[in-house]
Amino acid sequence: MPRPLGELEDAVMTRVWKWNRPVTVREVLEDLQRERSIAYTTVMTVLDNLHQKGWVRREAEGRAYRYEAVSTRAAYAAALMNDAWSQSDNPTAALIAFFGMMSEEQRQALGDAIRIVRGPETTEPQNPGSASPADER
Repeated sequence: MPRPLGELEDAVMTRVWKWNRPVTVREVLEDLQRERSIAYTTVMTVLDNLHQKGWVRREAEGRAYRYEAVSTRAAYAAALMNDAWSQSDNPTAALIAFFGMMSEEQRQALGDAIRIVRGPETTEPQNPGSASPADER
């Protein structure tokens, strides 16, 4: 399980995930500087650390690198939720408490996700003794 990202790591990864393309230190720096005072070397170090931790891959471009996310923010969030849930001594109670914290929109998204994972459901019930189309071949 990946450790949760630190505040600055998250700010950098937010941009990498949002832009969904290889990015340079300079691009991330310029966007971050709209919110805070930060040095080029700090952003370079954070991206290097994220590369070492396996969050981004990089490709040399001249004397610099372009960084690209290895996975999505959704996968990161899912891993965090799975880790938190697996640490519970009562997973059912943890899920009930979590569902109780959800907004109506989040519960709707959960229902949608469950339907997607389950896949299409058959609309016609099969009789236990009836032959399926595959049996008739």
